[in-house]
Amino acid sequence: MSLKDILPGRLGFGTAPLGNMFRAIPDEEVTATVEAAWDQGVRYYDTAPFYGAGLAESRLGDVLSTKPRDAYVLSTKVGRVVLDEPEEGARDLGEKGGLFEHGNPNKMLHVWTADATERSIEDSLRRLGTDRLDIVWVHDIAQDFHGDQWLRKFEEARTGAFRVLSRLRDEGVIKAWGLGVNRTEPIELTLALDEPQPDGFLLAGRYTLLDHEHALQRLLPMALEQDVDMVVGGPYSSGVLAGGAHFEYQQAPPEIVEKVSRLKALAGRHGVSIKAAALQFSLAHPVAAAAVPGATRPSRIAEDTAALDETVPAAFWHELRGAGLVSPAAPLPDGA
Repeated sequence: MSLKDILPGRLGFGTAPLGNMFRAIPDEEVTATVEAAWDQGVRYYDTAPFYGAGLAESRLGDVLSTKPRDAYVLSTKVGRVVLDEPEEGARDLGEKGGLFEHGNPNKMLHVWTADATERSIEDSLRRLGTDRLDIVWVHDIAQDFHGDQWLRKFEEARTGAFRVLSRLRDEGVIKAWGLGVNRTEPIELTLALDEPQPDGFLLAGRYTLLDHEHALQRLLPMALEQDVDMVVGGPYSSGVLAGGAHFEYQQAPPEIVEKVSRLKALAGRHGVSIKAAALQFSLAHPVAAAAVPGATRPSRIAEDTAALDETVPAAFWHELRGAGLVSPAAPLPDGA
C-alpha cells in the first residue's frame, strides 16, 4: 500500500525531541506540545524506542491514549530493544553520542533479528498503550551508527526485521514498513533486492535545503521508478534551518552557518519565512508523502502548520535556483 494512501496529511509530528534530545523537557511541556499538534490537525505521529530509551514512546502514548485510535496514524521503529537494567558507562551511539543523555537510563540492545523485531514491536505497543501500529521502520542500519560494520547490520535486518515486517504487512497486522535512516545507501540497497519490497522509507536529514544532492543522484530516481514513497525526517536539518544551533545533531559548523545566512537573506528579500522554504522544498519532490519535523514547544507546531500553508512566490524559488543554493535536479514547488 502506498504511504500516500495511508498518511492523513503532509505534516506529521516527529517525536525524537520528546525523548529529552539535547535537554531535559518537563512532562507538562511535552503534553502541551503533543496536544497542540492534535489541535492543529496533525494526525500522523512518528516515534521510536531509541528516542530516550523508550521515553518518547511512553510520553506520546500517554497523550494519544486519550484520542480515538482510528483518528490518527502511528509509526515506530525496530532495531533497539530497551531493557529493564540501567546502562553502565557511556552509550555507544555512533556519530550521535550524547544525543539522549537526558533520556531514560535503560540499557538498549542494538539488534535487528526476527526475534528482536517481534519483541521490539510488543514492547512499543505496551509503551504506546495501543493495540496496533500502522507503519514500522527498520531503524539506523547505516554508516552513521555502525561505520564499516553497517553492511553486517544490514544483512541481519534483511534476514530478520525485513522478513518479519513483510509477513506482518501481508497478514494485515501493519499497513506498511520501510527503513528509517539518516543515509541513502541502505535504502538504495534495499530497493535493489529481489525480495519483498518496502512500502516507503523515512529519510532523516538527507532531503533538506542544506543537504539533498546525494539523495537526488540515485535514491530518489529509484524510488520514483518503483513507486516507493518517502517521509522526510528532519526537514530543518536538526534545527539550524529553524533558528537552532544544531546541524546533523551537532553544533553547526561555520560553512553551514554561512549557507543558512545566505538562505535567510534571500528568503527575507522575498518576505518568506525560512521554515516555509525548508518545509515546502522537502515536500516538493514527487516521492515525498509527508514531513515530520520535531518540536518540544506548542508554539513550534503552529509555526510548522503556518509554514506548510504559507504562500511562497515563484520568484523566490527561481532566485534560489539561480544562486546555486539548490541542486539543478531538485524539483521546486512552483515546478521550476
